[in-house]
Amino acid sequence: MKWKEPDFNAGIEKITAVLLYGPDAGRIDEYCDTAIKKLEIDKDNLFALDADDFRDKQDALFAESCTPSMFGGRKMVIISGAGDAMTSRIAELIEHSGLCATVLVCAGDLRTGSLRTYFEDDKKTNVAALPCYTDDARALATLIRSELSAAAGIKQITPDAMAYMTAHLGGDRAITRGFLTKIALYVDDKKTVELDDVEKCLPDTGAVVADDFFYSLTAGYIAQTMQALDRLLYTGVDSNKLLRQLQMHFKKLQVAVVDGQLPNLFWKVRDKFNMAMKIWPASEIDGVLVRLSELERQIRTTGMPVEVLFRDFALKLALRANRLSIKRRN
Repeated sequence: MKWKEPDFNAGIEKITAVLLYGPDAGRIDEYCDTAIKKLEIDKDNLFALDADDFRDKQDALFAESCTPSMFGGRKMVIISGAGDAMTSRIAELIEHSGLCATVLVCAGDLRTGSLRTYFEDDKKTNVAALPCYTDDARALATLIRSELSAAAGIKQITPDAMAYMTAHLGGDRAITRGFLTKIALYVDDKKTVELDDVEKCLPDTGAVVADDFFYSLTAGYIAQTMQALDRLLYTGVDSNKLLRQLQMHFKKLQVAVVDGQLPNLFWKVRDKFNMAMKIWPASEIDGVLVRLSELERQIRTTGMPVEVLFRDFALKLALRANRLSIKRRN
């Protein structure tokens, strides 16, 4: 079955297994936490393993999943980093006659394949698939207002502050919620969120540098791109977070080019994004998203330094954008 968020909240207690997949790792973590709370899973009844350990720990996985708890209560198994190659073994576990655990299968931005096909099958009433996409500008603005205005008692969010938040947040729900908690505490005395408050409380001090990197990259400014990336790497930016933000940036560009849906952009980056819209055809953006998936695979499997992989990728892409810009002008 294909699920949406209300289906998860209403049906997690009745399901055997659910696939949580998509680029928003923070939202996937939220769903896992929600399932643990709703099903009242005790820590002694929780068994988690990563895809890298799946083959070596299959026997332990089946033993934990198919043996009643010694402490009473329901069991839960969380499998992280799943992929299509694991489909048959995951299916075998879910369909095991002795299964006495709820199974959460967590994956990244999966394309349509055997794993999604298995969980999305409408004929299977005991399994479901729930995509976890990053928040678009509208959903993000709704979340910000809900968290700040309703939950924290914030009375006013200035337009500049909202524009800045929607431009910098949304790639990871956990990071977004953490920031909103921080900003609520910071402005608690005046109950108003202004641009200066947001700039001071962003999740990391590299947000402006990250903007320089993303928007210079797609606009074809080679020197600015590489300088911004060097600064990000020097400050120890998390490679997984940077990769997810880069994917989100190109998906934002893709929506703008294909559907004409312009995002709510901060004024400092608007010109570069408009330029990128003019020089990047949809086919080229599709190719970049495929290359980003390959970059993610290289980071995880090759053992090559992350800095080298990112610099090589960024330089080639900035050069490509620069050539597209020159071609358009001529």
